[in-house]
Amino acid sequence: MRIAFILGLKATLFDLKKKSSKKKFFDKWGVILKYTVVNMVASASIDQMLDLYSLAVGIPNIEYEPEQFPGAILKIKEPKVSMLLFKNGKIICSGASNEKQIEQGIRKANKMIHDVQPDVKIKRNVEFEIVNFVATASLDMNLDLFEVAMNLDNVEYEPEQFPGAILRLDEPKLTFLLFKNGKMICAGAKKESHLKKGLKIVEAMVLAKTSAKKEPKTKKTKKNKEE
Repeated sequence: MRIAFILGLKATLFDLKKKSSKKKFFDKWGVILKYTVVNMVASASIDQMLDLYSLAVGIPNIEYEPEQFPGAILKIKEPKVSMLLFKNGKIICSGASNEKQIEQGIRKANKMIHDVQPDVKIKRNVEFEIVNFVATASLDMNLDLFEVAMNLDNVEYEPEQFPGAILRLDEPKLTFLLFKNGKMICAGAKKESHLKKGLKIVEAMVLAKTSAKKEPKTKKTKKNKEE
């Protein structure tokens, strides 16, 4: 499970070549915390049975190998998202960085399915539920990951396997990858508010239970050219 989690996050981040906008909010000390949502996973339904064999033949960008996985994978170029399609009409969308891209992806998938399987109607209203946010952030401090693993609960750190430490929170139920330079990857949030809460908790835990300190911000100044 540990290796699968790491590989899943690495694959997600590697595949995301589009730009995602940074967001920011204040922690309890009045310091700005910044994060970037790099992937949103959402579930939806066409509400009709799908013939995955026909779709795999009729749509070029579909991969379907039922002996390995019961769903078909549909890759859409614009927006750059991937869809898991199941026989019962369920759809899982991943790769979006905002809700608009999720809606666009589901609409395009619905039309592509309708073109091959006309009995599947095009839905006017696109309803979906976000089941996972994946975001990157920074604590703006260097971390001793051995110290983090010793002093914080629910932390796994095996540097010979992976350079980051895995920290799990129970409430909200989130998983963080922590790196020595203070960079983080967060997964598991179902709401953006859970993501913000988790970032605050992790920052407070690290500051309270380790020797890590916030790095002071220095203003960049232009050097005068010497003639």
